[in-house]
Amino acid sequence: MVKRTVSGAHYGIVGWLVQRVSAAFMAAFILLFLVVLIARSPSSYADWKMLMSQEWMRIGMQLFYFGLFLHAWIGMRDILMDYVHPTGIRLVLQVAVILSLSVYAIWSVRILWGN
Repeated sequence: MVKRTVSGAHYGIVGWLVQRVSAAFMAAFILLFLVVLIARSPSSYADWKMLMSQEWMRIGMQLFYFGLFLHAWIGMRDILMDYVHPTGIRLVLQVAVILSLSVYAIWSVRILWGN
C-alpha cells in the first residue's frame, strides 16, 4: 500500500472553484445585461448614463469586474506557475500581473462610482 503525503499550499481546488463561480456569475450578468440592452435599447449618451446610474447596475457591473479580475489572476498565476520555472522571473511577472489588475480594479471603481 502506498501512502500519499499531500503538501503544499492547496491552491488547486480553491482556485478551480473561484474560477467556476466567477465564470458562472459573469455569464449570468452578461445575459442579464443583454436582456436589459434589448429591452431598453439605449441609443444616446443620456440613455446610457441613465442606465448605468442605476444602483443595481453599478453594483452588478462592479461585481462583474471584480470577478473578472479575480478570474484573470487565478488563470495567470496558474499559467506562470506551470510554464515559468525560474523563480525570480515568475515572481516579477506575478507582481506585474497583480499591479496591473489592481490598477484596473481601481480604475473600474473610479469609472463606475466617480462623478
